[in-house]
Amino acid sequence: MTRKTLRIAMNGVTGRMGYRQHLVRSILALREQGGLDLGDGIVLWPEPVLLGRRAHALREIAERHGLEHVSTDLDAVLADPDVDIYFDSQVTSAREEALRRAIAAGKHVYTEKPTATGLAGALELARLARDRGIRHGVVQDKIFLPGLRKLKRLIDGGFFGRVLSVRGEFGYWVFEGDWQPAQRPSWNYRAEDGGGIVVDMFPHWEYVLHELFGRVTSVQALATTHVPQRWDEHGKPYDATADDAAYGIFEIEGGAIAQINSSWAVRVHRDELVEFQVDGTHGSAVAGLRHCRAQHRAATPKPVWNPDLPATEAFRDQWQEVPDNAEFDNGFKAQWELFLRHVHAGTPYHWDLLAGARGVQLAELGLRSSAEGRRLDVPEVAL
Repeated sequence: MTRKTLRIAMNGVTGRMGYRQHLVRSILALREQGGLDLGDGIVLWPEPVLLGRRAHALREIAERHGLEHVSTDLDAVLADPDVDIYFDSQVTSAREEALRRAIAAGKHVYTEKPTATGLAGALELARLARDRGIRHGVVQDKIFLPGLRKLKRLIDGGFFGRVLSVRGEFGYWVFEGDWQPAQRPSWNYRAEDGGGIVVDMFPHWEYVLHELFGRVTSVQALATTHVPQRWDEHGKPYDATADDAAYGIFEIEGGAIAQINSSWAVRVHRDELVEFQVDGTHGSAVAGLRHCRAQHRAATPKPVWNPDLPATEAFRDQWQEVPDNAEFDNGFKAQWELFLRHVHAGTPYHWDLLAGARGVQLAELGLRSSAEGRRLDVPEVAL
């Protein structure tokens, strides 16, 4: 067995997502299983280089997990010929420039989304990567979740017939930060720092809809700030200048309509933090992070509207659980494995910077739709 080391500069691992999902549950999990076995006598061994602005925080993480390499000097890390991949999970406002520098240095890049603060910048990153000849990928973790993988299985099996509509509910109550600490960093609620639920979640909805149902052709959105004042990590009040809720309607190529509510100001009364209900001519399904339930047209009860009588049975009990039929790994880790294979062997990979640009475009158009109060077409993006 031959072990091939891939050295990965990981920028932003002191943040919530960068640390938990990408470092601990993906890269370190791969190391704990002995590396990524390619099945041809080669094992890929990921070697992280922790990169960021706070040296003490990086050193603390490195010591906690027995890692050797930390740096606060982006240019020095990018100039190191032993570094193969640059990964970015920084705040959105810092990402585009760092990715440009990594591409210019000839590093393969893998990044969280949104890839840039606007469509022009996102497309330019894709062009630069293409011209430089490097491999590039964008995190699109939701489609690797067990619930959505089961939903994809239903779609591929023709379960729905013609898909009519998709209804999505996402969100939870994020504490304001005064009497309970907020679960999300304060920059998320400042537009000047790249915050806002539209720029955070619309890129997710773009690839979920695109991958499962087809290209989004129009968007009509209403973005708002329900909670105008919050308290930061130091207990100081600040004005929330970014949207914390968005209500979107998306037309999909082929005729289906998607309605997705996204909110950090909603209390959860559903089985999972995100759920999608898909209705088709032959059947319906509800998918969350892990579970998926379905109801075929042949097993659809005949509901009768009578407000004078109580319901005689629980509607949820009329649906059938879609079985796992497989073991599902962490969604972030699953996509990391595909990207590492892509870097090593050039295996097909389409979740790239151009796909990331589509997400930036949808967020940009969603905010514009909200500001102008009208539906907007979503043109196809191309390099």
